[in-house]
Amino acid sequence: MSYDYARAIQDVIEQFIRPRAAEVDRAGAFPRANVGALADAGLLGLISAESAGGRGEGLGAAAHVVERLAGACGSTAMVLLMHYAATALIEAHGPKDVREAIAGDAHLGTLAFSEAGSRSHFWAPLGTAVSGDGGRVRLDADKSWVTSAGEADSYVWSSRPLAADGPMTLWLVPRDREGLSVLGAFDGLGLRGNASSPVKADGVLVDREDMLGPDGEGLDIALATALPHFLVLSAAFSLGLMEALTAETAAHLARTKLEHLGQTLADQPMQRARFAELRIRTDQVRAFLRDALAALAGGREDATLRVLEVKAVAAEAASEVADATMRLCGGAAFRKECGVERLFRDSLAARVMAPTTQALHDFVGRASLGMPLFEGASG
Repeated sequence: MSYDYARAIQDVIEQFIRPRAAEVDRAGAFPRANVGALADAGLLGLISAESAGGRGEGLGAAAHVVERLAGACGSTAMVLLMHYAATALIEAHGPKDVREAIAGDAHLGTLAFSEAGSRSHFWAPLGTAVSGDGGRVRLDADKSWVTSAGEADSYVWSSRPLAADGPMTLWLVPRDREGLSVLGAFDGLGLRGNASSPVKADGVLVDREDMLGPDGEGLDIALATALPHFLVLSAAFSLGLMEALTAETAAHLARTKLEHLGQTLADQPMQRARFAELRIRTDQVRAFLRDALAALAGGREDATLRVLEVKAVAAEAASEVADATMRLCGGAAFRKECGVERLFRDSLAARVMAPTTQALHDFVGRASLGMPLFEGASG
């Protein structure tokens, strides 16, 4: 019998995720129990290869799972999103034992790309990799934001190349390596439970075998594996928030009455028209996401362009829908028990997560004009 990931994520959401969402947000606590429930349901190994013991599902399945999660608990959804992005890269270049651990739902991964010195310009790491004694490699870096910092079992870590030319080299760094430290707990506006904190590497020693792919080719590897997963799944994340916001708005309009008129808010033409804008905007994003997935699956010529566009489209749309929901739901939306204000806060994150909307607009412009994506690149 094939694995029913849609049923699995729905069951986990109803039994575990949704009942805990408000407390995860209130406390700003990493959702360890939720991650455990996802593992028990077989969802950490969703996109791992069947040959490694995983479910062998593709990006479309991961997008469905992240979308559904985002509407219930944005923090948990972001943790899983980053895990899937890391998994895609580890599947392509990682060691067998880690691939099998992920496939067996016993290993949580994440990306560690953004740095304090280059901020959201993830393609320009300042952290170094230097040859040390006994053939080992010393890593030093100040990572600015790492989802699941101190919680993931391993980091897909970027640095300057060890010896080769090129902008970046990638490493698989276990969480418990001496010299790694998480610099404070995350206390953010939204996604409060995703443990997105700075991580410092001070003389962290790794083996050369921990290198993911050839020295100096990390950017090409990231662009081919982790980045498409991150961008598409970020769009799915934003879509999940939009669907939840739209559903909350519809329920509010249907149940809220204007007693003096004997009508509900849904009976008012102006409110209906404004709600229609939310519904249309959400459906537009869904159509765009489906097209991006189809472009990737079919190897279309415009696949790269669609992938670069999809996060920017969805992130900005989610912010618009969240703002409109707050207006339509009025004072009720400001009360925490309603859940709308949490969705509103979570919706603001995607536009500032690297690559930001501004950076993606530049990439889209460059790609559309036949220019290299990065300054100094040859093509």
